[in-house]
Amino acid sequence: MNKALKIVVLAKQVPDTRNVGKDAMTPEGTVNRAALPAIFNPEDLNALELALRLKEECEGSTVHILTMGPFRAADIIREAMFRGADGGYLLTDRKFAGADTLATSYAISCALKKIGYDVIIAGRQAIDGDTAQVGPQVAEKLGLPQVTYAECVEQVKDSSLVIRRRLERGVEVVECPIPAVVTVNASAPAVRPMNARRIMKYKYAMTPSETAADPESARAAMVASRDYLKIAELTVADIDTDENQLGFAGSPTKVKKIENVVFQAKEAKCMTSADENINELMVELIASHTLG
Repeated sequence: MNKALKIVVLAKQVPDTRNVGKDAMTPEGTVNRAALPAIFNPEDLNALELALRLKEECEGSTVHILTMGPFRAADIIREAMFRGADGGYLLTDRKFAGADTLATSYAISCALKKIGYDVIIAGRQAIDGDTAQVGPQVAEKLGLPQVTYAECVEQVKDSSLVIRRRLERGVEVVECPIPAVVTVNASAPAVRPMNARRIMKYKYAMTPSETAADPESARAAMVASRDYLKIAELTVADIDTDENQLGFAGSPTKVKKIENVVFQAKEAKCMTSADENINELMVELIASHTLG
């Protein structure tokens, strides 16, 4: 029997950059988050599924989400609980604002030292940055071995994991000692759907800040009486950090320029399935070097 594992999934609430419109950027060149819906970062959902499968393989294991962001980021912790996670930690503080990947990974690594872990799993990258740096940086800061581009855990041994990686020109199977950091590709299995019973059980889960916003509500009373509804909240004061390495002050990355490019069709043409129309379209595509 495999030993129980404490599995922590690093997840991020991101603006849905897959549906970017003309209002997605501010005049200052930053993301207009109010114009884009906030979603669970897609590859972090793949990481959650891998974590849940690992939990099922190792009896007694737990899966918790760790996310850094504003209070609304607790939404993705609740979503993860609806899908099978046991709980989560919201790392939130104004002192984290403006963090690049270096400052983010530093804050997360400090939080992980407080939380404890056996396996740390994260999505390969977030769609609002596409750097794929935070997972490897967390591994480096914690002095842990890491496996990137993971697709599945093929075998769980007493003190190691056998992991299949999806690379550009094939696959690779590696064995990694634990504790370890694993980052997961979008080619990994898709996350399972939310479970109706878990939604009913965990829909009232809240962080202390959310509870404090309406302490007299029935929901707050329910959270106070049921420990499984309490989402942990961590601030700078709760973790051992050097504040000079946090937020904007601890972020050496500086954005020089952002250009918002919006593609617009100059003209539209209606086509039928008639041979004449299809031939005309093919001639145009070849002439414009779209084909051939």
